[in-house]
Amino acid sequence: MNICFFRGKIISDINFKFIINSKNISISIFASELENGSVVICKGYDEIADIGYQYLEKDDYVYIYGFINSNGEIEIEKIYF
Repeated sequence: MNICFFRGKIISDINFKFIINSKNISISIFASELENGSVVICKGYDEIADIGYQYLEKDDYVYIYGFINSNGEIEIEKIYF
């Protein structure tokens, strides 16, 4: 996996789900548009998913530190808004 840092605008609704039979309890998924116009899918687990569900909304700007997984999605480690 590759480390990434970026700033983007959330362009989709925050999709929050509980996970059954997994090491993680919950997941939050959203699309973010970067400053260069690229769109990436961001996933946060457990505490990050809770933050996404409680505080983030469509059209918010976020700073994300995470990793690019094999599907080209960003797995969020830390998020600032």
